Amino acid sequence: MKYGYARVSTDGQSVTAQVAELRAEGCGHVFREVASGAKSDRRALRRALDKLAAGDVLVVTRLDRLARSTRDLLNIVAGIAERKAHFRSLGDAWADSTTAHGRLLLGVLGSLAEFERELIHARTSEGRARAVTRGVKMGPKPKLTPHQAKEAVQRRERGDETLREIARSYDVSHSTISRLVA
Repeated sequence: MKYGYARVSTDGQSVTAQVAELRAEGCGHVFREVASGAKSDRRALRRALDKLAAGDVLVVTRLDRLARSTRDLLNIVAGIAERKAHFRSLGDAWADSTTAHGRLLLGVLGSLAEFERELIHARTSEGRARAVTRGVKMGPKPKLTPHQAKEAVQRRERGDETLREIARSYDVSHSTISRLVA
């Protein structure tokens, strides 16, 4: 069975042209959505993916209707493949997992994206290591000054106040106070 997915970004746009093109392609049901492509959790897309069974095909008019980035596209296509279903973009002939050429190109694209992720990870790790050697403190800024932390520990050890009372006086959560080490 062929399913279509049509998406526009804003209420001022219409999915009518996409729906007509998908129907002409033989899609039995077209899932329609008004949502930003930047959102990874789109309700109609989720329903379309959940509907797919082995041998089914999800069809879109163009890749940008399905995904905003290469990584997002590959994640969606991987989810489709896990269901033993296929994907096809009418406007991008190479993006067709129903053909051997399409599967090859999607595989190459996936490999390039994985390579890119590894390069980004290596660069950020190196940058973090250089920053630490320069004495840069990583992570969020402490909620309490060293003086406040010492004072809060002393108040906690006295036992006159609850953690919540101490936390309220510093405008932090009680878990921040409980994590302080003497």
